[in-house]
Amino acid sequence: MPDIDPSYAGEWRFDPAHTRLGFSTRHAMVTKVRGSFNDVEGVIRVNPEDPTDSTVKVTIQVASIDTRNAQRDEHLRTNDFFDAPHYPEITFESTRIDQVEESSFIVNGELTIRGVTREIAVPLEFIGVERDPMGNLRAGFEGSRRIDRKDFGLNWNVALDSGGVLVSDRILLEFEISAVKTEASQN
Repeated sequence: MPDIDPSYAGEWRFDPAHTRLGFSTRHAMVTKVRGSFNDVEGVIRVNPEDPTDSTVKVTIQVASIDTRNAQRDEHLRTNDFFDAPHYPEITFESTRIDQVEESSFIVNGELTIRGVTREIAVPLEFIGVERDPMGNLRAGFEGSRRIDRKDFGLNWNVALDSGGVLVSDRILLEFEISAVKTEASQN
């Protein structure tokens, strides 16, 4: 497995304008609802000499949820789901990063939603690094991870006549990350 380029060492910050942290789930057992969070901060600290010493920290503002339906978004902010007034942030902090292939990583860490913390493993594909027109070094990552929302206290649902439920318990988390190396970390 190739080493990580030494020029990648340092701190990388999520570019919120080019990063999407989203989700999708089944609605009424027949269709998908997709959404994302528009207020996201993230920091990746890269140690190319010891990738397992690298870290990722992400903070999401729950009130920024956007499913393209204002009524649904308001409901998701209530105590039925995220309870944004009492739990305004979703956080993820890595505990270990494993490089499984040249451009594939498993980021293990603690995901906290609604005050409940669970260990999860997130597979991420390293897309590459390019210098953008502004001269910034920019890295891209993509991945997804399925979770059970009930593991985080998101229990609200409505039974359907068919025997199914209105909202699936299984949620697909979707990650499209653009991170920019901070000036102090630039070589």
